[in-house]
Amino acid sequence: MIDLSGTADLSRSLRVREFYLGRQPILDRGGALFGYELLFRNGPVGPAQIDTSELSATAAVLAHASQLGVEKVIGDGLGFVNVDEGALMSDIFGFLPREKIVLEIVETLQATPAVLARMADLAGHGFQFALDDVRGDSAQLQAMLPMTQFVKLSMRGLEHGRQDGLPPDALAALATRLKGDGKRLVAEKVETREEFTACLDLGFDYFQGYYFARPLIMSGKKLSPSQLAVMELMTLVVSDADNIVIERAIKRDASLAMNLLRLVNTPAVGARQRIDSLSQAVTILGRRQLQRWLQIMLYAEPGKRGGGQTPLLMLATTRGRLLELLAHKLRPAHRHVADIAFTVGIMSLMDTLFSIPMAELLMQIAVGDEVAEALQYRTGFFGELLKLAECIERIEDMEEAIMPALRDLEMSTDDLVELEMSAFEWSDNVVRYAT
Repeated sequence: MIDLSGTADLSRSLRVREFYLGRQPILDRGGALFGYELLFRNGPVGPAQIDTSELSATAAVLAHASQLGVEKVIGDGLGFVNVDEGALMSDIFGFLPREKIVLEIVETLQATPAVLARMADLAGHGFQFALDDVRGDSAQLQAMLPMTQFVKLSMRGLEHGRQDGLPPDALAALATRLKGDGKRLVAEKVETREEFTACLDLGFDYFQGYYFARPLIMSGKKLSPSQLAVMELMTLVVSDADNIVIERAIKRDASLAMNLLRLVNTPAVGARQRIDSLSQAVTILGRRQLQRWLQIMLYAEPGKRGGGQTPLLMLATTRGRLLELLAHKLRPAHRHVADIAFTVGIMSLMDTLFSIPMAELLMQIAVGDEVAEALQYRTGFFGELLKLAECIERIEDMEEAIMPALRDLEMSTDDLVELEMSAFEWSDNVVRYAT
């Protein structure tokens, strides 16, 4: 049985506050967003510490994540959360929306009778399981497999002829057998296009890794007619063309006009009245907001509308908003700095969107020197903010990379967590209307 009676007291007693929140997208075979692996780490600063002798750090962080609202972080996808033995054997799972969470069994967890019984109990209550970092067939794998829906295999080293010690032939045989058992395969630590292609050929269902977290998921992409129209319109906005000229340009593309009206009426805009005409949109939003929504629309690929959220759109909007919030926090008296930070964040993925080197892209789009240096070299104030956002997005070595950045910016982990959650929520609102 799952005992939920003590969960409220547990959440209060833990008082966890200092942690990092990372999320790495998990994509399906078509490149659409399936879910995220959530990574929560405890920061080495501040007075609120976890007593790991009473409950594992993993369970403590899960409690805090539930208080923040897991749905805010994962949107419509699934959230894969690592659990160790302490977390698995605790009653912490009463906090979690079981239909949205996959409990990812860490590779060090032994298949003892108590662990297997607990997995069976949780599975009976609707929880799903993933086995992490599987490196071959084993008695442990066989014991846990009946309660497991997802099996994750690391692809590190695959392009050099071995998958974390497993030869390609053995990997192919294992993948075939697991698929035959009805298990869904997740390739993790995918870092190159060659590894991604090999995983597709092996029949993997889902994919994650730095290759996607950047995410580099497109090749030879051409600008769609709508994207060309957006680029032309952005040029008009930046060059300070008259409102009537901008409005006429929008009207020439029916898809652009429709999606702009849909976007400007999102909760994230916060307009006091519904905007029903293009003239209203241009006038009420102003140039700053109009440029912002045009930048977002570049990522809302027309071919994928209605087909699920695109990870590139999710990442770009979250990154742009996070940089804006960071800049406002650090330099509250200078609103234009926050506006520039948003542009840096959302433009930082346009080289991926168009499959064009950033240097060439910046020759086509007029930006200031500070923006260009941040985008190309990660230097200056905006470059430091961008580096911090990129560290948050990466799963590995987060603490080592983030702590120095926070010290340089004189920012606490409390502040960072709050801004991250705000950025996630804002991005989720935007993407729901853009896709």
